[in-house]
Amino acid sequence: MGEVREGVARRGLLTAGAVGGLMAAAGSPAEAKQGGSAGVGTQLLSTPPSAIVETRSGKVRGCVRQGVYTFKGIPYGKTTAGAARFLPAEAPAPWKGVRPSLTYGPCCPQVARGGWQNDETAFIYDWDDGYPGEDCLRLNIWSGGVTGKARPVMVWIHGGGYETGSSQELPAYDGERLARKGDLVFVSVNHRLGGFGFLDLSSFGDPRYAMSGNAGQLDLVVALQWVHDNIAAFGGDPGNVTIFGQSGGGAKVSTLMAMPSAKGLFHKAIVESGSLLDVGDTGYTRRLAEAVLKNLDIAPGDLGKLAAVPPMALVAAADKAKNAMPKSPPGKINLGWAPVADGHAIPGPTWTNGAPALSADVPMIIGVNLNEFSPSLGNAALEDIDEDRARVTAKSFGGASPAAWAAFRAADPKARPVEILSRIVSAQFRLPAVVQAQAKAKQGAAPAWLYRFDYNPKTVLDGRVRAFHCAEMAYAFDNVDRCLNATGGTAEARALSAKMSDAWIAFARSGNPNHKGLPRWPPVSTGAIPNMLFDAVCTMKEDPDRAQRAALSA
Repeated sequence: MGEVREGVARRGLLTAGAVGGLMAAAGSPAEAKQGGSAGVGTQLLSTPPSAIVETRSGKVRGCVRQGVYTFKGIPYGKTTAGAARFLPAEAPAPWKGVRPSLTYGPCCPQVARGGWQNDETAFIYDWDDGYPGEDCLRLNIWSGGVTGKARPVMVWIHGGGYETGSSQELPAYDGERLARKGDLVFVSVNHRLGGFGFLDLSSFGDPRYAMSGNAGQLDLVVALQWVHDNIAAFGGDPGNVTIFGQSGGGAKVSTLMAMPSAKGLFHKAIVESGSLLDVGDTGYTRRLAEAVLKNLDIAPGDLGKLAAVPPMALVAAADKAKNAMPKSPPGKINLGWAPVADGHAIPGPTWTNGAPALSADVPMIIGVNLNEFSPSLGNAALEDIDEDRARVTAKSFGGASPAAWAAFRAADPKARPVEILSRIVSAQFRLPAVVQAQAKAKQGAAPAWLYRFDYNPKTVLDGRVRAFHCAEMAYAFDNVDRCLNATGGTAEARALSAKMSDAWIAFARSGNPNHKGLPRWPPVSTGAIPNMLFDAVCTMKEDPDRAQRAALSA
């Protein structure tokens, strides 16, 4: 059993200790083959006067790389250090002159990444962990042009649960290629995480901390407000904003759809492997906060002392408290840190009573990967796990009954036991995704399109990569050749990337992902659950795993 868990990549919606991750260098010959716009002998990068843009806080200077305007590390809020910890973010202080915006800013301090300890996992994900700092309310922009027209805007929210990650951690997050291909504006953001962003101090009597349990989620609202106020200067249309996120980022997107302060700041939404249908309950979040204070030896009446705690000491105390909390039953996702229905920032349940009325007019793309849990990704020996052991693992880790195993086995009689195990445990992502799409359909307002990403680049690690947690981003963002470690950079992978990225671009432009390169993709309705299956050959299938989901839910 220990081997199986060790084989799980440690990052993503389940954060350090559950499901894992993705994906190299910009400007490589491979990238040029995928469709770079510059030819031999042309200038690839410059920092011209046209790359100086004025925001409401001051001027920023970026660069132009192969025709795409790029700005990194722009503050959308003040530092959250010291007395500002746990409080709602404030707009950045204005600056004079031109602020260089050429490199990524700080990432929220967080627990160390366990995945580096496994060579194959680290190879596939190809992480860039950046550097920590509480002045982390930063965003990055890639634009097809800063003048001429108002371009669609896509705001990317990173994964890592609510505890880890950043806007730069995976090569797939780079927005240059999608901005160029779609002639759009791609924005990515950092925000507060873990104890910095979700420490619910609301029960301790200090009114300043009434919304501290949602500080990280409120950061995203402030970032969206910044986009609304400033993105036109970068060539973007503030009236055509799509928010999208994967894993924990998808959960954040889902939550933003139920937040009054975010209403009107975005117009479309994409949830990739992150259909978390509820937020934390106050009983859990307050017990977690009590444990953090105890670990720091701070009394509830002395909350002011929290401002002086060194950042990594807070990280350690928060992680210790989270790990001591009761575990979820098999098959249930508990992120440890999460937003909370505080009656203010999040007035009540988000998706448990149906799709939020606040965002009824927001169309969605919702989907998952076939192998979110890919046990042999970092442990080749698990390819040969036998049927009996795989069954036991599926029951303990995924909560699967013998009947559920039989249903998955009947759907693919020739699959190896490790593959059946992977699909059963991965269904904890699939089930809520279908429920979320059905909720939008039942609402009867904006449509929702459902997908499943099935592609396995068999040239990498003997086919053990499969359609793992985070894999789809390289294809949806047209970044197959930036993510060679995970995709192989084959012609087949590029062809799939062209189809999938065109769907994301079409959706950002019009709210409909259909385009001539794909079979017709109908939205989910009250009577049908059509799915686009993204694979070497993309196909449309009606509710392809109905029997398996029913067996798991029985």
